[in-house]
Amino acid sequence: MLSFGGGITTNAQAKTGPEFAFDLAWDSQYISEGRDNLDKGGIVWGVASVTDGDLVTFVALGRGDQTHYIEWNFGLEYTIHLTEKFEATLGYQRLEFYGDDRGSDNEVFSSLTYTGVDWLIPAIHYTYATEAGGYFVEVSLHSPWDITDKLSITPYVLQGFDFQYVTEEHDGANHIQFGVEAAYAISDNIALSAHLSVTQALEDIKREASENQIVDNLNETYGGVHLNWVF
Repeated sequence: MLSFGGGITTNAQAKTGPEFAFDLAWDSQYISEGRDNLDKGGIVWGVASVTDGDLVTFVALGRGDQTHYIEWNFGLEYTIHLTEKFEATLGYQRLEFYGDDRGSDNEVFSSLTYTGVDWLIPAIHYTYATEAGGYFVEVSLHSPWDITDKLSITPYVLQGFDFQYVTEEHDGANHIQFGVEAAYAISDNIALSAHLSVTQALEDIKREASENQIVDNLNETYGGVHLNWVF
């Protein structure tokens, strides 16, 4: 359920019966929407999920490794096989935040992925947040390559667009993110992954920083590791 580059997604696969999974992950920074969500340090995630056919239900707990921050996510995601080459998802999650400030939100999300080419997978992801009253769109290209039977490498590029999801003052281009992911199958049930990601601020982040008189470097470079156990 954990995605590279910060943030949480699910990965449903059709099975003959329910499948249980546990994920443990660490990112050196908590980056989402091209921004660092914590004053310092990274974040550790623990996720439990149940997959039944095309439906995934999950609960996730994130804790800052150097900052007092706790985040709970509860939700579900359903995969729709539109055609042989197009796959869509629909989902909902409830977010609860505990840190210097207490907060919560509801998010409805969806995605559309084209799987007709094995080595180049385009996708578009949409998220609507009820508290913000806005939405965020990510357009991505992933290029997975099997190096061996157990090792795969996936470079990717992603662009985000903000429409009152993060800021109300400007709509449009938010950031570009690119990186590389590596996954190694330790066994049939256990996989270890790692990533290195770089973000580049675009107009939405730059305007937000200018209005808040932030002079720090707005681009981010971070990495992480992820252990997945299916049983």
